[in-house]
Amino acid sequence: MNTTNRRDFLRKSVGALGAISAMALLPASIRKALAVEAAVVTGTIQDVKHVVILMLENRSFDHYFGTLRGVRGFGDRFPTPLESGKDVWFQSDGKNEIPPYHMDPTKTKALQAPGTPHSFSDMQAAWNQGKSGFWPLYKTQYTMGYFRREDLPFHYALAEAFTICDGYHCSTTSGTDPNRVVFFSGSGFDPALTKRGINSDDRTSEPNNDRCWITGTMPKPGYTYADNALTWLTLPDVLENAGVSWKIYQNTNDNWTGAMHGGLAFTSFRNAKPGSALYVKGMTDYSIADLSTDVVNDTLPAVSWILCSAANSEHPGNSDPAIGANYTSQVLEAITANPDVWSRTVFLLTYDENDGLFDHLPAPAPPSYNVDGSLAGMATLSLDGEYFSDPARAYLDPTDTISGTVRPWGLSARVPMYVISPWSKGGWVNSQVFDHTSVGMFLEQRFGVTVAAISPWHRAVCGDLTSCFDFVTPNDPTWPALPDTSNYAAILAAQNKLPAASAPATPQPLFQEAGTRFSRALPYELHTSARIEPRGLVSLIFSNTGTQGAVFHVYDKLHLERIPRRYTVEAGKLLTDYWNANATDSGKYELWVYSSNGFVRTFKGDALAQASAAFKPEVQVCYDPVGGQIYLKVNSTGTATGQVTVTANAYRADGPWTLEVAAGALGTLHWNLDDSGRWYDFTVTADNFERRFSGRVETGKPGVSDPAMALLLQA
Repeated sequence: MNTTNRRDFLRKSVGALGAISAMALLPASIRKALAVEAAVVTGTIQDVKHVVILMLENRSFDHYFGTLRGVRGFGDRFPTPLESGKDVWFQSDGKNEIPPYHMDPTKTKALQAPGTPHSFSDMQAAWNQGKSGFWPLYKTQYTMGYFRREDLPFHYALAEAFTICDGYHCSTTSGTDPNRVVFFSGSGFDPALTKRGINSDDRTSEPNNDRCWITGTMPKPGYTYADNALTWLTLPDVLENAGVSWKIYQNTNDNWTGAMHGGLAFTSFRNAKPGSALYVKGMTDYSIADLSTDVVNDTLPAVSWILCSAANSEHPGNSDPAIGANYTSQVLEAITANPDVWSRTVFLLTYDENDGLFDHLPAPAPPSYNVDGSLAGMATLSLDGEYFSDPARAYLDPTDTISGTVRPWGLSARVPMYVISPWSKGGWVNSQVFDHTSVGMFLEQRFGVTVAAISPWHRAVCGDLTSCFDFVTPNDPTWPALPDTSNYAAILAAQNKLPAASAPATPQPLFQEAGTRFSRALPYELHTSARIEPRGLVSLIFSNTGTQGAVFHVYDKLHLERIPRRYTVEAGKLLTDYWNANATDSGKYELWVYSSNGFVRTFKGDALAQASAAFKPEVQVCYDPVGGQIYLKVNSTGTATGQVTVTANAYRADGPWTLEVAAGALGTLHWNLDDSGRWYDFTVTADNFERRFSGRVETGKPGVSDPAMALLLQA
């Protein structure tokens, strides 16, 4: 897409946001920030001179943005199935179903709703190794509450003005410390053990909040720690060793007793002496005012972390979205105080974990273990060390018996990630899989350092955030301004007069705003096809011809009591696995495959009937990444000519199409996807045979989010 067309497209996109234009404006510095052009010198990531990082607390993606247009939210057309046979929305507290519900701040104290359980034990139990289904049972009814645009005007305006990631996950199925340890170091478990193929225990990893919580005050008498230190290098260590400037802006005695500072779990910080680099830059007080001064004076370090207090953190029960928005506004004002510095700055704003708040997307993770010790899935790389070993079940809920005592660390639920910079303006969505290790990988790309703690599995599956930016032609027109946040005290006063929020007695219909948003190009080129083997076996072949690894989730619709199988397939590799449909289902099978950004394949039929049929079709889907076309190839290994019917399920009104295929021959159909933004959804049927394939063809160019997202809800 040339620059002129791109700008025209974005102007039209922004013009559709009438609600934003009516919002009150932020102070002049933020309005100016949206107009400041990126400093394009090399047209590469090297033009970034400063990275500022803020991690807030405990909000899931669905909780905040499940209703935002153009993201994978409540309008997802392919929700995963529960053991009950219903969609993932129908979560249970053990007695009643509690689907997602709007916590309306005009009627209840929704902004001040309490926190929910979020330790390793209840997170594992609610996730249920991918089966999900009982979030309210382990997380309380508040897990299913969500907000809408009118409730979070600042948060939604940030998403409209810059870039929101709808595939960013917290790294571990646990709470604050475990995820902040990953965020500050690249791993929550000992990388030295991982290299030796050994899973970590609670002495060599951080399963629950423990090592960052301190007593004592700074500078004297100093911090006292509750448990042993972890030993690998933190990101500040890596930067310091490489001569890259950095600083942590914090109040050392108001950082939630250390919990905001993932570095405190490590030997290097605990042993830092007054006057040393780690002590001066990472264990000393620097305020938001100091941050602003550094920006104004052009002395901002290359990498900056901002640690908030509990009161400003947005943590449910301790803070709230209005306070957090005001704090974020103060940070934005500080880092945009000097337009020249801002023109060279990236601001990454995310959340450490999801609290206990529900998110519907299946978490990309290594395969879980079945109760019998077998692995529910496979990977093209070693998974040794990617699990937490808890032989005494000290960290597991007594009712969580679906698996053994060796559990995947993550990835876990999605959390919001805003990518705020002059290179990411315009209300984009990026749907690549990221997690907290992605921040470390971004620093690697920019500063040439190596974060050795990041595991091979994370490097295979999680991106480095560079796809969120346009470093070549970033300077588009000014984007919507952000709303004022200074009235947060009045908002809270009004909230205090309202009754507590609660789940409605009558379930609400799902809601998501209709419409698309501009979407970044993704590195995925994924394939799954099926083959009917002798004696009722069904094989699935998972192939990845893209440039980033991916996780495929397989739900057996005839056996939803089973743990979904997960397959990690690195770029350029493939895997094959088998289902014995004859053993338990008289040849019947129905397998649903999910992967990144709406990639879905379904395989349904009767393997025994297909194996004995004269016409034996199998389907392959191929992409034309240059022209944005899709090819359907049908071959038959049978003895007779046969016919398949192809039906469009979305995006187009033509068809159906029929394709006759002779024995031993190959039949082909193809479609141009220009009119659908390169999105497709087709079903292929024949006797005892059904295949469905849905997703987006990647061409290396920007596109749009799923045009069919939320349309069923609007209907």
